[in-house]
Amino acid sequence: MKILKAILAGFAGAAALNILHETVRRFDADAPRVDLVGEEALTRSMNSLNLEAPTGKNLYVATLAGDIVSNTIYYSAIGMAGSKNVYLKGALAGLTAGLGAIKLPKEMGLDDEPVTKTDKTKLLTVTWYLIGGLVTAAVVDQFKKK
Repeated sequence: MKILKAILAGFAGAAALNILHETVRRFDADAPRVDLVGEEALTRSMNSLNLEAPTGKNLYVATLAGDIVSNTIYYSAIGMAGSKNVYLKGALAGLTAGLGAIKLPKEMGLDDEPVTKTDKTKLLTVTWYLIGGLVTAAVVDQFKKK
């Protein structure tokens, strides 16, 4: 699969993930807040480089942009991995990312509470990343049919 198509498919998965996250968190107190983990990570990273981290809306936008770019790159690997079992690859990539999202923040010295607050929060976190992987796989599948 051409790199551009893999990137477009990865972007579709990243967009689906972020749309779910941003929509549900406004209505459900138990929804994952990956944005808060990202904001903390960006602020700490910039501070460690003696750079002034953005604040307020600028911090939110920078974190969201970074999240979309990094998830696009991650999910693009599904399209680069060949055409066999694309949905299995998408599901495995999504599950891996979701489990990482709930396990890695604490290991990185970040507050994991926004993604581990309740069992429901953990389940939704993994589910959102799984959906992102499956959306990516569906787009890859459609590209391969054309």
